[in-house]
Amino acid sequence: MFKKIGPGVLVAAAFIGPGTITACTIAGVSFGYALLWAMLLSIIATMVLQEMAARLGIITQKGLADVIKQELRNKWVKGTIIAIVLGAILIGNAAYEAGNIGGASLGLAAIFGKAYVEFYPIIIGIVSFVLLWLGTYKSLEKIFFALIALMSLSFIITAILTKPDLGGIVSGLFIPSMPSDSLLTVIALVGTTVVPYNLFLHASLVNEKWKSKTDLKVARWDTIISIALGGLVSMCVIIAAASIPSNEVTGAGDLALGLEPLFGDMARYFMGIGLFAAGITSSITAPLAAAYVANSCFGWNASLKDWKFRMVWISILSIGVVFLSFGIKPIEVIKFAQIANGILLPAIAILLVWIVNKASVMGTNKNTIAQNVIGYAIVLFSLFLGLKSIFKVMGLY
Repeated sequence: MFKKIGPGVLVAAAFIGPGTITACTIAGVSFGYALLWAMLLSIIATMVLQEMAARLGIITQKGLADVIKQELRNKWVKGTIIAIVLGAILIGNAAYEAGNIGGASLGLAAIFGKAYVEFYPIIIGIVSFVLLWLGTYKSLEKIFFALIALMSLSFIITAILTKPDLGGIVSGLFIPSMPSDSLLTVIALVGTTVVPYNLFLHASLVNEKWKSKTDLKVARWDTIISIALGGLVSMCVIIAAASIPSNEVTGAGDLALGLEPLFGDMARYFMGIGLFAAGITSSITAPLAAAYVANSCFGWNASLKDWKFRMVWISILSIGVVFLSFGIKPIEVIKFAQIANGILLPAIAILLVWIVNKASVMGTNKNTIAQNVIGYAIVLFSLFLGLKSIFKVMGLY
């Protein structure tokens, strides 16, 4: 079984972080099952884009940034794109890392209480450091598979404990609706699932696992199954949150506590375990993705054990622990990261669809007509999503 596990589990672990759980919690508390369709749409979009990134990585045996640099001939366009990629992912992941560690800390607080809450971020930081420092790609794969399994079981059990309305779930999944004031929540659900840095992470990770075109089918199924499992986790959080009165929950940290008076201690513990697993997986994958992006952009060709590679992820992880431990809230940095990501997602989606259509790069493995139709639809939606995100940060919406 472990031989068939691929980088899909790391990608799924990367997008199921505290931000996703917070967005899903707000969606469930505020709108019940009504926005489950938005999560389903996000999962399909993620599968399509991540499959393209994985296919590109296997065929070229290069990172996404390497191929972008190779295919963009205009040095100004190339320089601008690489600068946006570095800014959005290195600075953005550093800013968001505090939230990832904070999410794992909230999970520990739900399980063990708040007596030692000031030490939780340091514990999470040390655990993440040890796993990244000592871990090989194969060991990280297995660790993340275990964490994803733990997370999935925790959130599925939590959702079952709330005794959900199955008819309402089916309706929410397959009959799209936009309740009043739900647009920004829909954008948040899509924005926390279709993550730009995961495209770079996936294209680089497949090189660690697979070396031949014959592995494309296995890689495709690895992507579909892993992301479907991640999507199931997100949906379970929405379903669990839908059972709680709206005045009791405002974010991921309150969800575990909000479940306790309704469904007992077990719901709080399962939710806490899931939140811990979600936080710690994201606190590892965000620095790892930043290191892979820097590796690609600067052309280092460094391994996981190379000092340049390690210095990038150590910096990202350290910034997250320091920001959280000292209560630093880098609002302007986060705003910059949100704007950069708002630009980055449509730009990278356009470049990715363009590159995987080039026979000179992909040969006979370029996109089919069906993949292009879905790909272009995702590009248009990502443009809309990116503009809304930028307008929101700038206070224009």
